[in-house]
Amino acid sequence: MNIISADSRGKFRNEWLDSRHSFSFGDYHDPQRMGFSTLRVINEDWIAAKGGFPMHGHRDMEIITYVMEGALSHQDSLGNGSAIHPGEVQRMSAGRGILHSEFNHSADENVHLLQIWIKPKFTGIQPGYAQELFPLEQRRGKLQLLASQDGRNGSLSMNTDASLYASILQAGESVQFIKPVGRAVYVHVAKGALILNGTTLQAGDAAEIIEENELAFTTGSKAELLLFDLP
Repeated sequence: MNIISADSRGKFRNEWLDSRHSFSFGDYHDPQRMGFSTLRVINEDWIAAKGGFPMHGHRDMEIITYVMEGALSHQDSLGNGSAIHPGEVQRMSAGRGILHSEFNHSADENVHLLQIWIKPKFTGIQPGYAQELFPLEQRRGKLQLLASQDGRNGSLSMNTDASLYASILQAGESVQFIKPVGRAVYVHVAKGALILNGTTLQAGDAAEIIEENELAFTTGSKAELLLFDLP
């Protein structure tokens, strides 16, 4: 396993945004951190009250928004408008081009989220949007599938050969994952402290896994994690 410390991530800050970049993004460029397999971006963002991203464009990328605190308002050029709350996951297939905005309309609460970009399997497709509620209690003590190429088990479908799982563990709980042959796994600790195959990871830490086949997760306190099964 290759462990990536939260403190090694790129940083960006302005009057309404505090952001950490797991991979090269914006003004943060590290040729050694250009992505992992098809995973291209994980940005951890704290958006202050009344702050947000005005309308801007993307193309040929699968974009997943995972909100951990607060409510993020979304609008796009396809006519979609929604608020994303903890437990809800949004998937936007940028395809041949889409515009969208993201705002925190709260007067006094921050929004804390992860925005994830995964390279698509096919480029130039019709843009698409989907949002689904996955109640937090349903991922307690297990890995819940949130997004996949085929949309199996009620997950959001994506235009990419990848699967995204999430789990919430309380003290003493554990969960296992067997890496499929020939695949790679990326683990991101969203909250708390996680023990992965005997190695302790803190919030914001990550692990890149190619050789390990059996992954065992536990915690002595509480942890929330994302696991990416990648080609």
